[in-house]
Amino acid sequence: MGIRGNGGSAAPLIKLLGSAARRPVPAQTEALNRGIAAVKEDAVEMLASYGLAYSLMKFFTGPMSDFKNVGLVFVNSKRDRTKAVLCMVVAGAVAAVFHTLIAYSDLGYYIINKLHHVDESVGSKTRRAFLYLAAFPFMDAMAWTHAGILLKHKYSFLVGCASISDVIAQVVFVAILLHSHLECREPLLIPILSLYMGALVRCTTLCLGYYKNIHDIIPDRSGPELGGDATIRKMLSFWWPLALILATQRISRPIVNLFVSRDLGGSSAATEAVAILTATYPVGHMPYGWLTEIRAVYPAFDKNNPSNKLVSASSTVTAAHIKKFTFVCMALSLTLCFVMFWTPDVSEKILIDIIGVDFAFAELCVVPLRIFSFFPVPVTVRAHLTGWLMTLKKTFVLAPSSVLRIIVLITSLVVLPYLGVHGATLGVGSLLAGFVGESTMVAIAACYVYRKQVSLAPDRTPAPGGTPCRGEGDLSGSLRAPGEVAKAVAPLVHTSLRLDAPCSREPQGPSRPEHLGPRSGW
Repeated sequence: MGIRGNGGSAAPLIKLLGSAARRPVPAQTEALNRGIAAVKEDAVEMLASYGLAYSLMKFFTGPMSDFKNVGLVFVNSKRDRTKAVLCMVVAGAVAAVFHTLIAYSDLGYYIINKLHHVDESVGSKTRRAFLYLAAFPFMDAMAWTHAGILLKHKYSFLVGCASISDVIAQVVFVAILLHSHLECREPLLIPILSLYMGALVRCTTLCLGYYKNIHDIIPDRSGPELGGDATIRKMLSFWWPLALILATQRISRPIVNLFVSRDLGGSSAATEAVAILTATYPVGHMPYGWLTEIRAVYPAFDKNNPSNKLVSASSTVTAAHIKKFTFVCMALSLTLCFVMFWTPDVSEKILIDIIGVDFAFAELCVVPLRIFSFFPVPVTVRAHLTGWLMTLKKTFVLAPSSVLRIIVLITSLVVLPYLGVHGATLGVGSLLAGFVGESTMVAIAACYVYRKQVSLAPDRTPAPGGTPCRGEGDLSGSLRAPGEVAKAVAPLVHTSLRLDAPCSREPQGPSRPEHLGPRSGW
């Protein structure tokens, strides 16, 4: 209903979201898990070891993926790109150092063996896998930086193709390596080498796409018409709240693994629970994970961004279209979740066919997967409002949401066992509680920004006969009374910004000759 009659406006939204949402995370994880599950000897132990190492690694790479938004908002020239790439090189080096420390130092033994209460065999395999993954954060960071630049210039199809190529490369290399001697000598290298090959394909595709399509058409430096050169300080100020949020999202999974394992006392049941979580994360993430990319829609079509005026001058997308499009996406995701996870035998068949587990193990994953059905609502609210705040460059108000997420997550992990909830169900249920807490805080932050914009209303009132000023925080094209804020916020904080509307402080009509002097009363 919301998009009917606006096919021309919906098309660029669908193209951008469809391409940006082809992220390799769910599919690549399924392929890599299958590479381990195919190793019949100690398959559960290997799956648990790889799951622990992979979740810790994603904690380091997660914040770097948000540099895609820096490229989307700030990179307008070759000089801006150089600054963004430099930041990523430094971040990748720091992540590699942490990987090495955790693999070889007592810190790693404490984090993996002691905190997670895993046995010596699982802990040793986990630290070894973590060392093998040391170079991955740098490759991932370079890919995401160039993905943001390509999305800014509407090369979303190329970004989507790069992600799909990543998945295809991983599936192919898993199949190849399963027939090599690695299956007997070092099974952990099967998913890890496949992960590297997929990342190499994705990074190469994005870098070549940048140099072929964008490098020669952007200026060496940003002139005043593009807002001037972005400084590293501005980039980092914009990036760190987003990075903090994503870091807490990434660390949530290791925290869940930790509490679930400790709750079961490090027994064989604990190893089985971690293996169930490792198998259900990618499958549960599949129907709703793409909703996170909704936050890229507002910055990509914000006409108040000077560079977007040059890139998408002919775009007919308005904020109302974005809001309706977001609602349709949420409804589609909810439908997919309930079809996949509540239809009898469907979720079991997905786990058996895609990941390669046996039927008895798949049955243990059914309840955790059904809990994933409720994730689309908080994820959509968070993504939509985050995208709006990114257009205003007010990401700093998002930082408290990451703190609340961790507080709610840990509280749930501590309290739910007293209510009889244990194992993988405890982990996924606590994740859902954390998502709801985070989305609530993001909505409060958006309401705070909205009220600050409302408080500026007296200074933004147009002259009689003039057009209302529609500026940085002006929702729905006109300022609302403070009493209507809650109404504007629910359910998606009514963030239909009219950022593309003109601002006229003078009345329309013939101009007054200069020799008569200014009119009184203006």
